[in-house]
Amino acid sequence: MYHPKKIAALRAEQERWATTALPQTLARQPERQEQFSTRSGRPVQCVYTPLDVADLDYSADLGFPGEYPFTRGIHATGYRGRLWTMRMFAGFGTAEETNARYKYLLAQGNMGLSVAFDLPTLMGYDTDAPEALGEFGKCGVAVSSLQDMEILFDGIPLDQVSTSMTINSPAAALWAFYIATAERQGVPISALRGTIQNDILKEYQAQKEYIFPPEPSMRLVIDTIEFGTQYLPQWNPISISGYHIREAGATAAQELAFTLANGMEYVRWALRRGLDIDEFAPRLSFFFNVHSDFFEEIAKLRAARRIWAREMRHTFGARNPRSWLMRFHTQTAGVSLTAQQPENNIVRVALQALAAVLGGAQSLHTNSMDEALALPSEQAVTIALRTQQIIAHETSVTNTVDPLGGSFYVERLTNELEEEAYATFRRIEELGGVLACVENGFFQQEIADSAHRFQREIDTGERVIVGVNAFQGDEPLRIPLLAMDPQGYERQVARLEALRKSRDGAAVERALDGLRQAAQGTENVMPHLLAAARAYATLGEIMDALREVFGVYREPLIV
Repeated sequence: MYHPKKIAALRAEQERWATTALPQTLARQPERQEQFSTRSGRPVQCVYTPLDVADLDYSADLGFPGEYPFTRGIHATGYRGRLWTMRMFAGFGTAEETNARYKYLLAQGNMGLSVAFDLPTLMGYDTDAPEALGEFGKCGVAVSSLQDMEILFDGIPLDQVSTSMTINSPAAALWAFYIATAERQGVPISALRGTIQNDILKEYQAQKEYIFPPEPSMRLVIDTIEFGTQYLPQWNPISISGYHIREAGATAAQELAFTLANGMEYVRWALRRGLDIDEFAPRLSFFFNVHSDFFEEIAKLRAARRIWAREMRHTFGARNPRSWLMRFHTQTAGVSLTAQQPENNIVRVALQALAAVLGGAQSLHTNSMDEALALPSEQAVTIALRTQQIIAHETSVTNTVDPLGGSFYVERLTNELEEEAYATFRRIEELGGVLACVENGFFQQEIADSAHRFQREIDTGERVIVGVNAFQGDEPLRIPLLAMDPQGYERQVARLEALRKSRDGAAVERALDGLRQAAQGTENVMPHLLAAARAYATLGEIMDALREVFGVYREPLIV
């Protein structure tokens, strides 16, 4: 991109500066005794110049927004045409309580719903199961049957909202509940818009909310992709998620590489099923964490788009340009929130959200200031939503596409993260592929090592966390915390008992038998999950039927 003579002249100029002006300044004022590195441990130079991107090919490496390789964004006009979806993640207690929060958020300008489920639901248990004791409604809403899903979306027309559901092992069953709820509203399933996370690989690697062994779990994921491709053309049947990989302690570079490696593994499985890549690939979506290292996060998102476009086009042979697009949701870093001085989290979230926007996110959730202490209160969640609205409407950062494109530092970081991702892809392949690396503990060990390194930096004071290891105070807590309905658990259990008595038990058994038979063979299980949902089989009953066939996964001891 630069003329060789100009580069040579600039190199001489930089050498002059490095031997005259720089040492003179350092003699008067030495640099601070801090780490000048990204959170991934990548050293950061004092200054960046065209020398750092001298090999950049504008057309091949950057291009224009809306064109291959999509480094600068997947839409030609960026946010000038349409803002990102402001999708606030919410769920707690009973379906009634969460339904009220959804209606509140929609009234405040929330543009899409995002469902957080409680731990029993995430693990495929009913609220009254012995394994669920003490976990009702704490990290999300309890959904044990179609009846709960109907209550959750009561008064919310499902043909008018886009819904994301953060659910993985039981994703197909919860999706069946949602589809059946839409049917009862009279909404054709072809009109439904939204996403199920459904990313089981990152569960083995990081979040650990798996149920079945990897192979049958992957079979369920591909069943949903196949079913969605056929019947729900506006639905994303998977959100390939780096968020939880990062929350577990991975660096930005590891989040990028592991997430894209997982995405390519899902593509391979779908192709082996016989699906047409240009039929299913346009509905694949991604989900990234946006942490506090401002420029590294922006570069990570830009590199992700470029890598995915290249791999889909050249490695997998997709012909439809829509198959090359990486569409992604982002969420600010929950792990960065502190219980100490929780108001500081408002600032952290604002800067992380700004990085997501400058990185070109299609959808964004902003965390609430009180989440290190409790589920978000209305006051806290409103501030989090207003943060997005202020960025969108008051800062003017949406006026131009990829405003940091061409920054010597950002472009160098983008290139470095891309190079590290490809080195990781090669390592995974050498170790036998993604599933083999789950079994041999490669991902788990890499994440654990990074988490340990970062925590050690905090403990020794090498890395400052305001209010935690520096600038501490003894101020009392001044913000209100959410209090859930103390009778919610009893109401939920009573509703489940009444449901089991009132439904057609024979119809439930027929549906569950059909599900078992389909799981034992090669038939797509989604129609059978829908039949079980419509018969009001509970989540626990459905997952138990699949546990009988698939078994339960126990992670091997890794030493």
